[in-house]
Amino acid sequence: MTLRENLEKWEEIYLSPYATKSSRSMGRMRQEEPCDIRPVFQRDRDRILHSKSFRRLKDKTQVFLSPEGDHYRTRLTHTLEVAQNARTIAKALRLNEELAEAIALGHDVGHTPFGHAGERALDRVCPYGFEHSEQSVRTVDLLEKNGQGLNLTFEVRDGIRNHQTKGHPVTLEGCIVRMSDKIAYIYHDMDDAIRAGILTEEDIPKEITEVAGKTTGERLNCFIHDIVTNSFEKNEICMSEQVGQAMMKLRSFMFERVYTNPIAKVEENKAEILIETLYDYYLHHLELLPKDLLDLMEHGGEPRERIVCDYIGAMTDRFAIAKYEEIYIPKTWQY
Repeated sequence: MTLRENLEKWEEIYLSPYATKSSRSMGRMRQEEPCDIRPVFQRDRDRILHSKSFRRLKDKTQVFLSPEGDHYRTRLTHTLEVAQNARTIAKALRLNEELAEAIALGHDVGHTPFGHAGERALDRVCPYGFEHSEQSVRTVDLLEKNGQGLNLTFEVRDGIRNHQTKGHPVTLEGCIVRMSDKIAYIYHDMDDAIRAGILTEEDIPKEITEVAGKTTGERLNCFIHDIVTNSFEKNEICMSEQVGQAMMKLRSFMFERVYTNPIAKVEENKAEILIETLYDYYLHHLELLPKDLLDLMEHGGEPRERIVCDYIGAMTDRFAIAKYEEIYIPKTWQY
């Protein structure tokens, strides 16, 4: 018996009957030999962690564009916080931690530069639309490894696709990531907003703090404990009505005071114009796109508009700005 088979047997004995077992995965798009050491979801986690799209998250905006400070979150640190929340909840509920972590690590790999500003811009100009959850699946299915994709399991791909509020994951681990994503961004975006001087703890309505806590740490602790307590030994992931309402009120408060705050978002219009300009430029200069993307268009039948979105959507903030400057900003004359 291989080490992987021993681990799969351990899952059958120890994990909750509601957990997604590695040995019962619905499989991959392309069949392949199993690893002798790692169960399938651990293998998926490793593939995502070693991917180029995951590494690029370190230079992509979470909420604040080009903040002046070392402690503001990026899309990568957001992803790691989602993964940690998800593992904590999954472990407490005896669900599959490795599946939850794999989904969490992959959920934003298709996100654009400049956060949701970049996403809005591409969705506006691309005739096929653009949504980062679908782009994340496209990234792991097709764009990684020069068009080969990562060949992840159905369960991980489903969790990535359905991590947003409107999604309905088929696994409890996917449901955990869906909630962990909200908890993470509410927690860390508020922490960053307080650091930036946009908010103070005293600004948060008492109807929220009396239920969920008076500090960001207390609220994070409250939300996670509430999910574990209310989901234990159940075939669903849920919160108590009182805490769930407090979290939604806090989310609404953040949209009002931070996500649509003109001070916090002053640079977003510039970012959207930059993305739209790059899209139009590359749509008329396809020859400048990387060879692997051109191959997908010429031999895979992918439409040029989608391929241009693939290229721009994968850019980091810094790379997008550099390309814009290279194309449109006059260079200093040298004598």
